[in-house]
Amino acid sequence: EVLLRMHSVGICGSDVHYWQNGRIGDFVVKNPMVLGHEASGTVIKVGSGVTHLKPGDRVAIEPGVPREMDEFCKTGRYNLSPTIFFCATPPDDGNLCRYYKHSASYCYKLPDNVTFEEGALIEPLSVGIHACNRAGVTLGSKVFVSGSGPIGLVNVIVAKMMGAAAVVVTDLSASRLQKAKEVGADFTIQVKNDTPQEVASKVEGVLGCMPDITVECTGVQACIQAGIYATRSGGTVVLVGLGPEMVTVPIVNAAVREVDIRGIFRYCNTWPVAIALLASKRINIKPLVTHRFPLEKALQAFETTRRGEGVKVMLKCDPNDQSP
Repeated sequence: EVLLRMHSVGICGSDVHYWQNGRIGDFVVKNPMVLGHEASGTVIKVGSGVTHLKPGDRVAIEPGVPREMDEFCKTGRYNLSPTIFFCATPPDDGNLCRYYKHSASYCYKLPDNVTFEEGALIEPLSVGIHACNRAGVTLGSKVFVSGSGPIGLVNVIVAKMMGAAAVVVTDLSASRLQKAKEVGADFTIQVKNDTPQEVASKVEGVLGCMPDITVECTGVQACIQAGIYATRSGGTVVLVGLGPEMVTVPIVNAAVREVDIRGIFRYCNTWPVAIALLASKRINIKPLVTHRFPLEKALQAFETTRRGEGVKVMLKCDPNDQSP
């Protein structure tokens, strides 16, 4: 293990959800819990068996650490391990604090040209990498991203990086769609009271064809329905956003058109990939951060996120830090 002085911690929708509702699905907050799982910091102490890190190293933290070497770990899909530790998922404490102890294998050294803030953004970025991998985005793919929150945006960035020829994004908010354009979306569609079929037809209209891949990032029933209707026969829908446990979807439409529906659960094996992309400047995720607060103003930061202002709100845990 390593002891870290925390630097930057992003606020996620799930953090806000636990704070407001005390549960997400089967994960129920029964005792006080530290939030935060999008984080970076500086190593200040290492355990006796740690060789790849030393005090002073700047690291990005992968929040999910398997507790045992089960069959999921053996096949490289450790995110599916039922006993995994995960920051800020009850009953496991998160890392929104000044000092934090974590498994050294899940702390990744940041190159000098990658900032702490980018290090903290690797967590949401990883969701995009994992989703686009599961979707099979490749050279020339036409992609529909449903929802333009932070997770929709990282999927736009990653899909373009993986060779998507055209990416169309839908959202209710004009300002969020503007952000999607900024990070590389080719087309945006502001949806209002459209039916799922109408959304599908608008997506086809702007792309000039049905997309091969839909990445659904809202979890809203109507959006999942639109995603299925929009996707070309033989294509793939990846469900990223989480809504109610039971949703009604046109499953027969998907079945008879051989549309594959895939889920994702967090991510695995994505930190080295993300660090390589950031270090080589192949992607730019800096525009995602719109607000910054010191740890003392955490409540204000959470309120800002809850109200849906900006995109990604970042907390600064190190009182000596003078960076922007």
